Amino acid sequence: MKQIFAYENIEQYQNNIQPTQYFIEKLEIYRQLLEKEYELHDIPKAIVWTSEEIATNIFSTVPIPAYTNKDIIYMNPNLEDWRQLFSRQLEGLQHVEIEEYYKTISNDHIFCILAHELTHHSDLFLDEFDDDRLDSIWFEEGMCEYLSKKLTLNENQFDEVAKKELELIHLFKDKYGKHSLDDFGTGSYEAKNLTSIMYDYWRSFQTIKYLVEERSNNNIHLVFEVYHRWDKEGRKVSLTQYFNLDNFLNSL
Repeated sequence: MKQIFAYENIEQYQNNIQPTQYFIEKLEIYRQLLEKEYELHDIPKAIVWTSEEIATNIFSTVPIPAYTNKDIIYMNPNLEDWRQLFSRQLEGLQHVEIEEYYKTISNDHIFCILAHELTHHSDLFLDEFDDDRLDSIWFEEGMCEYLSKKLTLNENQFDEVAKKELELIHLFKDKYGKHSLDDFGTGSYEAKNLTSIMYDYWRSFQTIKYLVEERSNNNIHLVFEVYHRWDKEGRKVSLTQYFNLDNFLNSL
């Protein structure tokens, strides 16, 4: 994987090189784990390390400065930028506990974002990542969220982020939770704001967490087996129906 730096000036590069090196080293360990346990065979050609401004206005219009386009990952490594972005998810609502949490997240949390992007390349997922996927995207996005957090954060960090994102779901359910999780698709980014996009990621993560930890006795591969069986049987019903998730999703 090539490491490419795209900044407007040398100062931006120098300010971000230390966390970038940390992420590169940590990603190599995570890559080896995915190759061993989760059928990662083909890795991205490169990671483009860049600023939030360039990531969201030059390379793309996606409002989140971490994404994959074809075989290239684009990533903003700046911790303070991410703290501010996560705080903006509240849309001005006052919630001291969540605000304080996002002010104190570390590079370990930001690494999960990068790990999420690499996880998309696992061959355990059925659809090509760049396809216009109109069904079951919640499974891949939720599993990428789950694996990247579960395999890299410590237990306390994992439990805390799961708790905070569940609180965010409850905060924004009336505003952004009126559509089916199966409707989470590539169109989620069109004409939508940050929080409406993230809402589906939060729901997807909580759903995968439930499937793994409560339905499958923490057996991640068992969840993948059901997902593959749904595909082999012809996808006759939605994936949420196949997993019988109505009661769980209504409880969120």
